[in-house]
This record gives sequence, structure tokens and C-alpha cells, in this order.
Amino acid sequence: TVVFDRIEPNPLRATVNEGALLAHAERCDFVVALGGGSAMDAGKAIATAAANVVCAGPVTEPAADTAPAPADDTAATPTVDIWDYVKGGTAKGLPIPVDPLPLVCIPTTAGTGSEVDAGGIVSCIETNEKLRLNDQRLFPRLAVVDPELMLTVPPRLTAYQGFDALFHNIECFISTIATPLGDMICREGIRAAADALPRVMADGLDLAARTRMAWASTLGGYAMDASGTTGSHAIEHAMSAHHHDLPHGAGLIMISLAYHRAMIRAHACEERYVELARLLGDERASVPEDFLAALERLERACGVGDLAMSAWGIEPDEFDDIAANALATTQVLFDHDPSPLAHADVVAILRESYR
Repeated sequence: TVVFDRIEPNPLRATVNEGALLAHAERCDFVVALGGGSAMDAGKAIATAAANVVCAGPVTEPAADTAPAPADDTAATPTVDIWDYVKGGTAKGLPIPVDPLPLVCIPTTAGTGSEVDAGGIVSCIETNEKLRLNDQRLFPRLAVVDPELMLTVPPRLTAYQGFDALFHNIECFISTIATPLGDMICREGIRAAADALPRVMADGLDLAARTRMAWASTLGGYAMDASGTTGSHAIEHAMSAHHHDLPHGAGLIMISLAYHRAMIRAHACEERYVELARLLGDERASVPEDFLAALERLERACGVGDLAMSAWGIEPDEFDDIAANALATTQVLFDHDPSPLAHADVVAILRESYR
């Protein structure tokens, strides 16, 4: 075995390539991704790139009167670039020629559900892009979801990750490609997350609450398999593409109320928003705005109702670039919005969210 422990909160193209070359050099048979969503996304990317390393060296013709020299593997230079297979933006989006190495996922956080889906996100710091890698062959061969591994996650990170899981289920529920199977999964995932989040924030060692939160996270992964997230995720990907230290869940929390308020103002899927409010615990909900109130209460109860973009260095003069980035690189998620968002709408969501 060999350990590669250099994965960033938003795994970078260069780091993935480095891990893939190490796996190739060590002749690894499979990849074990132990950690949060970034480790699992990087594991999928490394498994892909490691199986597709190309070894190229100088070609020299032997002299006519000499015997051919024996093959020398050390003369070949192994190269690989995960950007060949990532989709969107400046990436090439090529088909993956050789099957990725088998992958085992062991999540230590309850957030992304990456242990049960076939996609991942890779960032490129040089181009400020955060793009998609997906292929049916990237489903993990085995997922080990053990809530005991999540007991020591600090409260702030627990909240960021937990809301990511919640938003996977919420967004898939309002998505234009929602399915009956996805709806069933989302309803249970939302109930579980809404119940467990305040409990794990109050006591991180509450194993029953951690277990329920892990269940919500895994369901969020299945929800994305059955349906798909929306423009809210696309906007956050662009935010953290410009600020790579921004945790994904924190960015989603920051824009959540403004994003859903934009959908509700457009009278999008109003019945679903009423149902979402009830799933969050407001049994008397009767109008879509009740969902906004329920979500805001939950965020405040978990101590994340006051997150500020400025704390991560995001400033209003970046909003045009962030909106353009999101629409250019992740249009597929905006296509899932129940009401279309134009560039100006994305900028308005960012401005309304800004602190």
C-alpha cells in the first residue's frame, strides 16, 4: 500500500495528476478514498487518471549493424492529465479509454453522498474552474459508511457538510428532472437531515444522530443518481473556483435563501415548496414562503445563519465574473432550475446573499 494525503478541500487538477502518477508508479490495483467529499472526488479522479497514464520516451532508430537494444521502461516518461476527461470549460471532455481502477469509498463526513454516485468535481487554480468528472464506471465498487468515523468532526464542519446533504435532497426535489424514485429518496433524506442536524450540532458524540445524518447524506447521493441538483450548486462551484479555500457547504448555505427566494418569486413549483416546508418540520405550512422561514430557522439553530462571503475574501466586484463562470462551466445544472436564471439573476442572488 501507499498513502497519498495531499488532497485539498477542493481537489486540484495538479494534485490529482500527482496522485495518479504515484498510483501508476506503485502499480496500485485499486484506490481507497478515506475522508470527506473532496477525498472521494479525488479518489475517482485518481482512479481514472492512474489507469490512463501514457508512457512516452524518445524514439531512436538502431544502427543497421547493431542488434536492437532491450526495452528500457525507465527511459519512458509517464504523463497524464485528468483535464482530458473532465467536462466543461477548458477541459477536453474526452471519453475515458481505459476503465478506471476499482474504487472503495469510506466517508468520514456526512455531506456529499459521493460514496454512492459516479461523479466528482475537480478544480483548476490556473483557470478558476471547478468542473465535472462523471462516468458510469466511477461508481465505487464498495462503500463503507460508518458513523463512528464521523464522531470527531468539528461542529462548524459538521454543519457545512450536513447542509450540503440537505441541499442535495432539496434541490433534487425541485429539479426539472425530478423522478418518482428520486422524490421518495429526497423526502426521507430531508426529514432525516432536518431532524439530525440540530442534534449533531448540540452533541457531536450523539451516535444515533450521527447515524441519521450519515443516512441523509447517502440518500443525497442516491437522489443525485435518480435526479440532479440545480443552479444553486452551479453558483457555489463558481464561488469556490475563485476562492479555493471556501468549503462547498458553507457557500451553499450563504446563497440558499436568496436562491430559493428567486424561485418562489417566479412562482416555481409552489406545491413542492409547501411540501418542503412541511418536511423541514412546519406541519402548518400553506404557502411557499413558509419554506424560506423553516430553512432560515434551521440555519440559525445550527449556528450558520450569519455566514459572510467577505470572511472568505469574496467581494461584490467579483459577482459578474462568478456568474459568468457558473453559467459558462455548469450550464447543465442551471437547466434543472424550475425557473430559468439569466446572468443578471445570478448576480442578484449573490448580491442579496452578501455579507
